[in-house]
Amino acid sequence: MRAFVFDKYTGPLHEAHIPEPTVGDRDVLVRVVAAGLNQLDEKLRAGEFKQILPYKLPLTLGHDLAGTVVQVGAHVRDFKPGDEVYGRVRDGRIGTFAERIAVDESDLAPQPKTTSTAEAASLPLVALTAWQALVERGNVQSGQKLLIHAGAGGLGSIAIQLAKHLGAHVATTASGSNADFVRELGADIVIDYRTQDFEQELSGYDLVLDSLGGENLERSLRILKPGGKAIGVSGPPDPAFARNAGLNPIVRVAVTALSSKIRKQAKKLGVSYEFLLMRASGEELREITALVDAGIIRPIVGKTFPFDQTPLALTALARGGFHGKVVVTNP
Repeated sequence: MRAFVFDKYTGPLHEAHIPEPTVGDRDVLVRVVAAGLNQLDEKLRAGEFKQILPYKLPLTLGHDLAGTVVQVGAHVRDFKPGDEVYGRVRDGRIGTFAERIAVDESDLAPQPKTTSTAEAASLPLVALTAWQALVERGNVQSGQKLLIHAGAGGLGSIAIQLAKHLGAHVATTASGSNADFVRELGADIVIDYRTQDFEQELSGYDLVLDSLGGENLERSLRILKPGGKAIGVSGPPDPAFARNAGLNPIVRVAVTALSSKIRKQAKKLGVSYEFLLMRASGEELREITALVDAGIIRPIVGKTFPFDQTPLALTALARGGFHGKVVVTNP
């Protein structure tokens, strides 16, 4: 079957013919009708996550999908051929930039009834990241103050909507041209990152969701109130992640060193830092589906490409300049 793979880190994404998936007892074979692209795809190709997400190359990229069930394993009970499903495939089994993929049934959920297939494919990774950051890790309560960076992007556009549903007061960073867009999503304060310094404008925040890393993350610590928390999805990974991921001792030492600077800065300020690499969860997707079908969360698809143009879509993702997500479709 056709798929899009890369052969070596930093190498180009290209079309290849790969074997048909093997369907295990608890697997669901899905014909991929649409696949969402994420920054994680580009970071994997660039080799940025090769220590913590080791994959054998060549690798078929793609984490998000929406499509139709073709076949189910012997022990699958929740899905049947013909069902329309969506999901974020778990680490170690990615490869949604392909015509078909076998997915563990626990990673899937029925597609929302109110979205297109492309819209459904745009949701899983970013919606699960927002859920796990704000609900699980952040325990966001009504009235708390949140800063969500890059509010017009794939993660930010969903996180703003979820945060407002949870009753939070939301600030976000965006370009001036995107200010109205993020306000429509629910942002209370919009910081134009080109002309304003969020560190000078904001203070006393309970939580920061940072997707940019580096200096942006360091500066984010300083707008938190004592006891506040910064959650980073671009790194650096922290010791808790290394333990939970079961990384070998040598890699765990390296990961601890990578995050030592930011953790020391956080401790000095009386705040905390956590790294989040979201996990696949069909159960949580069902909760997100309910919010989507109730009109509380609206998927944002900024650009679509045909399956044939998946490499071009990945280039567009890296270049940016659009609202929400990039999606490839193979109807």
